[in-house]
Amino acid sequence: MAETSTLATKQPGTEAEPEATRGGVYFTPRVDIYETENELTLYADVPGVRAENVELQFERGELILHARVNKPTEDRKQYLLNEYLEGDFYRVFRVHESIDASRIEAECKHGVLIVHLPKVEAVKPRQVKVRGE
Repeated sequence: MAETSTLATKQPGTEAEPEATRGGVYFTPRVDIYETENELTLYADVPGVRAENVELQFERGELILHARVNKPTEDRKQYLLNEYLEGDFYRVFRVHESIDASRIEAECKHGVLIVHLPKVEAVKPRQVKVRGE
């Protein structure tokens, strides 16, 4: 069996550094945002988060994401290598007025939060029919 005293702890990359400014450890989730004619779709990586632990709020033109991670219950003293840091996820997005806030929907599957931000009808492209003589 290997001795734990000789194993080094791998340091996390700078992009995964937690913030400690809101009364606990928070990570900034990585996101992808796609645009179609009808909506913006936001994909946020939130590993270890269940749908019931996601708080998504829209207020004053901002979409606020807070996702809580349940702490593991096993004894951590026996790890030979421990790279997983405990903490929650937090991120704020400024939302343009072209988004219909009353129709925002979200789902959380397999550690990915998917947020659908539908566009208001006025900004959707439409085809103009041209009549001829």
